[in-house]
Amino acid sequence: MTESINVYPGKHTSVREDHFSQQEKDIINVLSKEFYVTNGGGIITLTSNSKYKFILLRPTDIYIEMFNLDREVIVLFSEYTNFQSRTLDAIEQAAKQLSSLRVDKTCCILISKDQNIEENISELIKKEPETANIIPFTYAETQKANSDGYFFRNRVQKYLYNRDLFSFEAPLKSDWLFFGRNEIILSTINRMKGGNNSGIFGLRKTGKTSLINAISRNLQKNGEIVTTIDCQSPSVNKRKWNEAIYYVCKKTKEDNYLQSYLPEEKEFTEKNAAEILARFVRDINKEKGKKLFLIFDEIENISRITSPTEHWSKGSDFLYFWQSMRTVFQTVGINLAYLIVGTNPSCIETPRIDSSDNPLFNHFTPTYLPGFDIRSTRDMIRRIGKRMGVNFEEAIYTNINEEYGGHPFLIRQVCSIIARRSFSQKKPVSIGKISYRDAVKDFGENSFNYLEMIIGVLKEHYNEEYELLITLANEDNETFKENSSKKQNSLAHLLGYGILGKDNDSYYFIIDSMRSYLLEINKYRKVETSVEQKWAEISERRNAVEKRLRTIIKTTLKSMHGEHLAKDAVLDILGKNRKLEYVSKSFNEIFDPNLSTIYFEDLRKIISKEWGSFENIFETSKKETFDSLGFINKYRSDAHAKDITLDEFTIFRISILKIENDIAQYFS
Repeated sequence: MTESINVYPGKHTSVREDHFSQQEKDIINVLSKEFYVTNGGGIITLTSNSKYKFILLRPTDIYIEMFNLDREVIVLFSEYTNFQSRTLDAIEQAAKQLSSLRVDKTCCILISKDQNIEENISELIKKEPETANIIPFTYAETQKANSDGYFFRNRVQKYLYNRDLFSFEAPLKSDWLFFGRNEIILSTINRMKGGNNSGIFGLRKTGKTSLINAISRNLQKNGEIVTTIDCQSPSVNKRKWNEAIYYVCKKTKEDNYLQSYLPEEKEFTEKNAAEILARFVRDINKEKGKKLFLIFDEIENISRITSPTEHWSKGSDFLYFWQSMRTVFQTVGINLAYLIVGTNPSCIETPRIDSSDNPLFNHFTPTYLPGFDIRSTRDMIRRIGKRMGVNFEEAIYTNINEEYGGHPFLIRQVCSIIARRSFSQKKPVSIGKISYRDAVKDFGENSFNYLEMIIGVLKEHYNEEYELLITLANEDNETFKENSSKKQNSLAHLLGYGILGKDNDSYYFIIDSMRSYLLEINKYRKVETSVEQKWAEISERRNAVEKRLRTIIKTTLKSMHGEHLAKDAVLDILGKNRKLEYVSKSFNEIFDPNLSTIYFEDLRKIISKEWGSFENIFETSKKETFDSLGFINKYRSDAHAKDITLDEFTIFRISILKIENDIAQYFS
């Protein structure tokens, strides 16, 4: 067993200080009373007018124990009186000069002449939440440590333990928060360097964009020519296919500071766009002596059916764009490779586009972004938690990985709940099973928005897959088996996403909360329903519709006719007795169920009589709407029979779904 080495304050004898000012030397001496200064560092030159100095120090035993700081920390000196974001570049440059195994990349100390450095760091973190933990001091205040033995310790605690590092929702742009995908990064880069194109697919929030950011960073470190095309941008999907090729060239040139000649956009006609692209690729290959790597993110936005723009979704733009890309790829050989990233690989699985061969069909084998294994989950939680003073018991890593199928986003949200609860506690704090189960329970009660975010794209664009999930969630196993055998690609996608698992010939949800979510939002689609369940559903849905119809009718008539005429129109529908009783009531009181009685049939008649006011609210015709409302009214709670036939129940569901959709559209 290796014996730990105690670390005491001090300064290594080899530390050079001749490049520091006297004030900075004094600060280093103060630091050496709290930490162990190991290296005099050097000068970082970003521009002729932008220079920084740094040293390296090792945390002493108390910092190792309190803050889990077990690697050396960079201390950057900034003589500028106004903090600039380029300071982060200086920190990054300093880290590059040092061994990655030696330096802690998750935090650093900044000593600045900016008197408002703490406020400016706080503003930076709001704008750039991925920023590593920067512990700021001014030049002057470091001397406080001479009279306050806890000065440095309190400042470190303030900046290490009061940020929720688990809660990031935006794609990651730096390495220090990136976990679990190294094998995919390396294999994808190796394939592309070998002249093979690739495709990576996965659901929302599985880290696709973070992954391609990491791929891009790795390629750039080796001096490669790489650019990422965000197909979600109107700059791409609003362009015609030939104009989009121009955009690819333009962005490549701008991103890589290339000098190669690029014709104007008007030169990229349908006839010669591919030829210009090929020439441009050859030119930049010669200029840099490197091949070109293109990454197309959010590929659905320039694909058939799923694109928001008609000339891509219904026209021939997808066909011509990828015919051109494939032609250029074959022309320039290994000097070009591209990576397609998206949710669903159907764009490469469709053999024909109209009457032509799909140029992407079988062009490469799709790679799915899997959930984290236990090792990656442990690495992510342990390292991030460590920086927040939160230590997790070993069993939690396995439990949380199984609970959420290794989905990194969902796992981080649960850990975020745990971390925020620990802010008021003395650090470090240990998290056991009780704290973990409480967080899982709280997250489960509020997780539907996250789950909708993750699989909503299937509901929106990939209905076959969504319907398979609903069928399995409802335990309609025979229908699932029958449909999945006909839709092998869709089943393969669901398995690839990591939503479903397979056990012999049976399938199951890997993330059980996803099944619960699907059951809840599709609870009115269950096939095997008892008589009691049928009547309960009818009552619940009918009451909800009636309440919202009251609001729609009241608001619409009032805006169309004014309150006085709207009231007269409603009273004429109610009949003589209620008209006399309600004539003294206000328009709002007539629609208040606690003050007046208006039946569902009354609402139906009002809509029919005043159809001109409501025709733009309902999708179907006056007769169809009137009939649907009639079927809903027929099966009211006071008309309960011993049984309701399957046909009757089906008609009710069809009728009320139409009205519910119209109501939802009105309130959206």
